[in-house]
Amino acid sequence: MTRKSIKEIIVVEGKNDTLKLRRYFDCDTIETNGSAVSFAVIERVRLANARRGVIVFTDPDFPGGKIRQTIDDEVSGVKHAFLPKEAAKDEQKGKIGIEHAALADLQHALEHAKVSYSEEEAKTFVTSDDLLQAGLTAGEGARRKRERLGIILGIGYANAKQLEKRLRQFQISRQEWADAVNKLEKELRDDNE
Repeated sequence: MTRKSIKEIIVVEGKNDTLKLRRYFDCDTIETNGSAVSFAVIERVRLANARRGVIVFTDPDFPGGKIRQTIDDEVSGVKHAFLPKEAAKDEQKGKIGIEHAALADLQHALEHAKVSYSEEEAKTFVTSDDLLQAGLTAGEGARRKRERLGIILGIGYANAKQLEKRLRQFQISRQEWADAVNKLEKELRDDNE
């Protein structure tokens, strides 16, 4: 098997994530070693982003989200790769992490990494009214719809308050939004048949 080379440096949480990625990819990583990201790690991420680009690839859980947000707040223009929780779950141990994901899921997440943009750069995108009309902010099944939409768009899960911000950060266009909502609605109809 030929290992795919990844130009960007991948920010992960720990050594097990690095080992898993290096098993399948020719890549370099920066390990945060926990959710309290140090100034030294931020400086390494900043330098890596300026020289080669960065992909933040953390676990799909609260600590992973905290790391992702810290880096996004401190270093603009980094890419983000997301895995759905189901793809990162060790069924036997009940743990969630990048190190538990299959090769196909890792490849998909890295190939679909998206750049995060500031609020100012992303003002022409999806609004809270759009979210409400699609049944993503309240009502029966809203959480499940948001989870599935995050998978479809490759931006990960976000709660109702954070979804609009995430859609703007990743510059999800109105067309991408419409296509994703149509796909979501079709999946829900198919599930109910």
